[in-house]
Amino acid sequence: MVTQQASSTFAANVIEFFQTAVRPDIALAGFSIMDPFQEVAVQQAVHDFYTRYSNDPHERLFLIGINPGRFGGGITGIPFTDPHALREICGIESTLAGKRELSAEFIYQMIDHLGGPQLFYRDCYLAAVFPFALIRDGKNVNYYDDRALQEALTPYIVETVHRQLAFGARRDVAIVLGTGKNYRYFRQLNDEHQFWERLIPIEHPRFIMQYRRKRVPEYLDRYRDTIRAVLEARPDDSRTL
Repeated sequence: MVTQQASSTFAANVIEFFQTAVRPDIALAGFSIMDPFQEVAVQQAVHDFYTRYSNDPHERLFLIGINPGRFGGGITGIPFTDPHALREICGIESTLAGKRELSAEFIYQMIDHLGGPQLFYRDCYLAAVFPFALIRDGKNVNYYDDRALQEALTPYIVETVHRQLAFGARRDVAIVLGTGKNYRYFRQLNDEHQFWERLIPIEHPRFIMQYRRKRVPEYLDRYRDTIRAVLEARPDDSRTL
């Protein structure tokens, strides 16, 4: 396992979280959880990625997705980042292999729209309500697709969100990716636990790429404008995209 000395940097906190993350046991027939973090190649990729892009003590704006896909974060351990984006866009050499993921394609178009990975990850952190990929019958499944699954995972979700806040999250606002079920569920959870003061919903990358692909430029602008507005709303913080 790749080790990291204790530090106050955002990167060190993220790396420690993923190194020690233990997937929950779910006693539900038909569902399984992908755990890439036991693989040495994933541990190395996570270490190298966050050390490159988040190795400072600054707070970051959280963009919160649903749960990783089996072709993206389910392989690399890095939310919305498939092996192609990890290597070709982020410059992180890795032996991890796999095909492109739709959500990752949009996210990295969006990141390019905001000036590239160095600028984006300086101010932002991509997260997920549930940090592991979920599988049913060999296909992706969302944590909210089954009520029993959602209820079984909720205590774990609450625990891991609290842990991720300690990375160095901005607590005034977060952006939720998904204007439907993901936002409704997480808004209710946020009302109960007060993770953030305010949540802003925006369309999920998968929805955009699958159902609104002709309007991708419009959604790229919407993401850019939403993120910039949040970052520029703090006059005491000169770190803006």
